[in-house]
Amino acid sequence: MDLFDRALEKDDASKPMPERMRPRRLEDFVGQEHVLGPASALRRAIEADQVPSLILWGPPGTGKTTLARIVAERTGAVFVPFSAVLGGVKEIREIVEAARERRKLHRQRTILFVDEIHRFTRNQQDAFLPHVEAGTLTLIGATTENPSFEINAALLSRCRVVTLRPLTDEEVGVLLERAVSSPLGLSGRVRLTAEAREAIARSAYGDARRALVALEAAAGSVELAGREDISAADAEEALQQKTLLYDKAGEEHYNVVSAFIKSLRGSDPDAALYYMVRMLEGGEDPRFVLRRMVIFASEDVGNADPQALQLAVAALEAVELVGLPEGVLPMSQAAIYLALAPKSNTAIASYALARKLVQEKGALPVPLKLRNAPTRLMESMGYGGGYRYPHNFDGHYVAEEYLPDEIRGERIVRLSESGREKELATRLSELREKAKPG
Repeated sequence: MDLFDRALEKDDASKPMPERMRPRRLEDFVGQEHVLGPASALRRAIEADQVPSLILWGPPGTGKTTLARIVAERTGAVFVPFSAVLGGVKEIREIVEAARERRKLHRQRTILFVDEIHRFTRNQQDAFLPHVEAGTLTLIGATTENPSFEINAALLSRCRVVTLRPLTDEEVGVLLERAVSSPLGLSGRVRLTAEAREAIARSAYGDARRALVALEAAAGSVELAGREDISAADAEEALQQKTLLYDKAGEEHYNVVSAFIKSLRGSDPDAALYYMVRMLEGGEDPRFVLRRMVIFASEDVGNADPQALQLAVAALEAVELVGLPEGVLPMSQAAIYLALAPKSNTAIASYALARKLVQEKGALPVPLKLRNAPTRLMESMGYGGGYRYPHNFDGHYVAEEYLPDEIRGERIVRLSESGREKELATRLSELREKAKPG
């Protein structure tokens, strides 16, 4: 170890382990082989010092900040961090001016790193755009959110999006073993059992930062107890505050909700229950989940099984009454029932057809025979005239046309052959046959 390394170790000693163990060379970077492998375009661009502006998109702890720092170090660029939350247009102007001078006087590039770039305001994005386009600086943004939703098209079109994946358990295990032995980590003061390594890696959900924080906590407990081996029990204690990857305001929220609804629609109760539990364990409001089930009961089951809506509403009321944790029982009951119920989208499809007619044709006159006649004047004008009361006829039905004249004969409701709706479809067919002229 040379003098520089010793000074670096001393300077890093007070930092949290994830910061101390942050790789400083591309060769030490673990994971993301799909974008950093020897034959990858990004690896070649880094080695050739031709890195374009990048948007690094991926879950927490996958190496976005580390990769940005390594790119700057490897290419000899000045690394300038910028806060999308705290920085304003004034700071942007100062950064751009400094980058321009650096480029002019020293022929040195500037890499501007923007963490949480999805929090960029419109003014910030507009302020950076011309300077990214002119090559005054290279922008590297990091985000956990889908950039196509959060970054304006003009700026996004000038950047290459690099998608980072959660680390595998094996890759997290490599980082843990490295941290145990490294002078920047635990310096070999403790040993990590295979069971503890697997427990931490499994519970990190691909997040290197989370794994290293847990390792540091477990090591601290072991050292205080005068022991050397970190056991599975030590690891589990350090992971007591376990949180699932489920950002209620972010993309993963929508991913899991979408998977839940599609599993219900696909009649897969196993997957539906799994995604429901993911939401609840991630801190989602159970009422949000139940509202989705109530909507689903009409949108995707409907009259194929009318009891589905009753059960979904009952589950909502039950959870309001008993709360959690007992409320997971009616929620599970409802989710299983909805997944296994016969499916029909007649309600939403019919509504869409009716809405289209209303939008295209406007407010068509209601036939006079269907209008109310509360005054003599209105009665004399023909309001209500010729209306036939169905209960006065056999079967409580009389063939009649109720739609406005301009769309007479339109067929808006198209029933399926699924579940109870098949019976309704048969009845509707019979009624429409009776209503035919002649």
